[in-house]
Amino acid sequence: MVEKRAVFEDVSGDIPADMKRDLRGVDTSHDGARRAIRIWLGVLFTMVFVMIVVGGLTRLTDSGLSITEWKPITGAIPPTSEAVWTEVFEKYKATPEYDLQNKGMSLAQFKGIYWWEWSHRQLGRSIGLVWALPFLVFLIARRIPRGWTVRLLAIGVLGGAQGALGWWMVASGLTGRMVDVASYRLAMHLGLAFIILGLIAWYIMALGRSSADLMRARRAGERSLALRARVLSALVFVQILLGALVAGIDAGRSYIDWPLMNGDFLPPESFELTPLWSNFFENPALVQFDHRMLGYFVVLYAIFIWWRSRRSALRAVKKAFSHVLVVVLVQMGLGISTVIMAAPWDIAIVHQIGAVLTLTLILRARFAALYPTSQSLR
Repeated sequence: MVEKRAVFEDVSGDIPADMKRDLRGVDTSHDGARRAIRIWLGVLFTMVFVMIVVGGLTRLTDSGLSITEWKPITGAIPPTSEAVWTEVFEKYKATPEYDLQNKGMSLAQFKGIYWWEWSHRQLGRSIGLVWALPFLVFLIARRIPRGWTVRLLAIGVLGGAQGALGWWMVASGLTGRMVDVASYRLAMHLGLAFIILGLIAWYIMALGRSSADLMRARRAGERSLALRARVLSALVFVQILLGALVAGIDAGRSYIDWPLMNGDFLPPESFELTPLWSNFFENPALVQFDHRMLGYFVVLYAIFIWWRSRRSALRAVKKAFSHVLVVVLVQMGLGISTVIMAAPWDIAIVHQIGAVLTLTLILRARFAALYPTSQSLR
């Protein structure tokens, strides 16, 4: 026999297990300084976005190896005299890149590539400060919503790891007979940047709604669409890594016809390197082929998700997935243009910016499906 319960009985301790799972990542206590934290994260998002663009330009201008030392603190001060400039230049002359690619470069030309790399590193230091100081202020003032401290701390930890990974990448091009950094290290460096950017974007969206609103919205969420958006974001992330491999070995300038590659669907030299696995990272033919094939699959999958989203009764969800399809199609067009124009720096950097926009809009669509907003019946 079921025991009768009072009308005004406190049931706060009887939350079902499935509802507890739905509350993960949702602040169920005080809201803290959600708006101020969102503004802070918005600034960080913008800075990381600019960091990705500057990093791409640093790579496209072959400037990444111009600073041969890693000095996180004192490196913030650039050369202040001709004597110091000469000393820094002499260190660069000892690198394989100078010997094999830039031999005879003047000091004035060296300064041009130095400032690109210095700006890239300086922006990284600035991001670290912009993260650390507000985080400490929010923490000391106890204005961080419950459950968010570790998440916001993780952004800083990943940012520090990104700096160390960046130096590990640069170090790969300072010895041996390489004139560029190792492509797989470049891919890891760019991949971590997109992970940080994606986390910030997701946190901004989550903090834009109250915890109670998110709890209610998740019950009405379209989880199948959210799952498909998650798969699409994973595919796009892998595509970004492949794009970094293409850039790392200048594979984008090796095969500049489309839809074929030097007249072939799969170039015969695609597996000529040994060991066999190295072709997937170091062979321009196979690396660009993989990038193209995954790009086609991403477009087809984006069309499929868009078609499935048409069944949703939520206008905001359908609109979000329509935006995803548009940006994916534009990104494919930019990719094709980059290839047939032999990867000029301006088109290549727009293509990289398109990758940021693509991943961000996919996350936005997933959030819209997972936490739909209420709408009128009109």
